[in-house]
Amino acid sequence: MICGTLLALSLAMRQTPSAPPYPKPILDGFTADPAIRLFGDTFFVFPTSDKPNWQTTDFSTWSSKDLIHWKKHGPILDVTRDLKWANIEAWAPDCVERNHTFYFYFCAHGQIGVATSKSPTARFHDALGKPLIPAKSVKTYPIDPYPFIDDDGQAYLFFGNGMPTVYRLKPDMVTTDGPPSYVPIDGFREGIVVFKRKGLYYFMWSEDDARSDDYHVAYGISKTPFGPVEIPAQKIVLKKRGLVKGTGHHSVVNIPGTDRWYMVYHRHAIPGGSGFKRETCLARMEFNDDGTIRPVDPLAVVFPPGSKGERIGSPSAKR
Repeated sequence: MICGTLLALSLAMRQTPSAPPYPKPILDGFTADPAIRLFGDTFFVFPTSDKPNWQTTDFSTWSSKDLIHWKKHGPILDVTRDLKWANIEAWAPDCVERNHTFYFYFCAHGQIGVATSKSPTARFHDALGKPLIPAKSVKTYPIDPYPFIDDDGQAYLFFGNGMPTVYRLKPDMVTTDGPPSYVPIDGFREGIVVFKRKGLYYFMWSEDDARSDDYHVAYGISKTPFGPVEIPAQKIVLKKRGLVKGTGHHSVVNIPGTDRWYMVYHRHAIPGGSGFKRETCLARMEFNDDGTIRPVDPLAVVFPPGSKGERIGSPSAKR
């Protein structure tokens, strides 16, 4: 009788599929360099659409009401059709809203452009007819733009590969205001993210190389948007673990009125991924009492089965 019970249990275990030892990506297909934003009650992710050797030409966006279910929109910009100054290497976009206009910052052929639209899911149009940040105009490789609007309304554009760089932006969001400033950060490679929490500026960035399994996210804290950046002893926030590798080029979003934060990032696709074949994932980002960021576990499940996710304004949202 005992042998029969053990045999039945063994067969049941073989027939019951187990959960994979890593979270599923949140977006379909191969995407990378994700930027996450909250407009109204809807979350949006703006990623790079991965193609071989990073020869990408168009951008799309994904929207969600709960951070679980995502809908694709686009293309919202195609550099082969919509630009006169570049037609390849469409990378690492981001988007902010100001005065009912959406400003879409993006890379194309090693330069940074800006496009505008009245909706984050509609077609964007080149705002300048030329790059906002041309190649060789600054001391860094001008990629990976990150727009940030401070509490006082001043807008900034952070970017760079090898050297973090920042411009003030004029209120029109398409004109730089004064010369660039440089913010030296040891170990900085790319993918800068800047946000403000409890009066302090958090600088986050990616280190190593996107093609490396050891690509990872680090951070530091500053009292100004121009640095200096104090880097904690435990600066690494996100790194490879288990089957999850190449974790980097992230973005974060805060749930208004709370101290709940989420991070999107890319990893090498599972299975068969590489620096040219990646997928976008979601994680919780939490803080210690002293303001330092806790390490993020890329194997942790953000929303368990049956969860309603994170809905803005809903009392049933995950806390």
